[in-house]
Amino acid sequence: MAHKSRDQNIFRGVATVPKIVDHDERRLELVDATWRIIARQGLEGATMREIAMEAGFANGALKPYFPTKDTLLEFAFSHVFNRTNQRIAEVTEGKSGLAALRAFCLEVLPLDEERINEARIVIPFWQRAVNDAQKAGVHQRSMDEWLAAIRRCLQEARDSGDVTAAVDNHVLAGQLLNMLLGAQIEAALAPEGRTDFGHAAQLEGYLALLGKIPGGK
Repeated sequence: MAHKSRDQNIFRGVATVPKIVDHDERRLELVDATWRIIARQGLEGATMREIAMEAGFANGALKPYFPTKDTLLEFAFSHVFNRTNQRIAEVTEGKSGLAALRAFCLEVLPLDEERINEARIVIPFWQRAVNDAQKAGVHQRSMDEWLAAIRRCLQEARDSGDVTAAVDNHVLAGQLLNMLLGAQIEAALAPEGRTDFGHAAQLEGYLALLGKIPGGK
């Protein structure tokens, strides 16, 4: 990814989850295999044996990379978060305010099969995080970063006069993040093959409530 200046990339500081590096290639193969199985069979179907077979590994070959299914699921969540943030950084380069906020949200919303599959990884992770403080911490740090990015966009839009809503930016950011997460749940639980939930239109409706939208869509 091209280097971005501090002024251009409003999402600087996002993605404190450790970055994927070249020597993690085999781990990524396992994560991709996990994605495919969870998308087809759900979390319970994603046994270590099934994941190994899907990735073309011998059954015992997973342990040096992921000793347990939980460690694999945590890495998979981190991978989803990093991938989403990479897309966000690309689509928001050179944008600010509501334009950047819209681009951010469109990369999180489950608008196609790839992003729906990402939601199918995230939701089992949430389920495990309910009773696992470490996973809950990973999730909370991720959401705190997104909230900070959303608030920056809102403040930029307020400074430019494009947001005129009397509601505080912290409240608006929380509302929007909850909408994004709710959309992921809806898409992950929908019948296979369904991708049109009206989420893009709902986003536009939300942005319209904030005030003037520069240049329309």
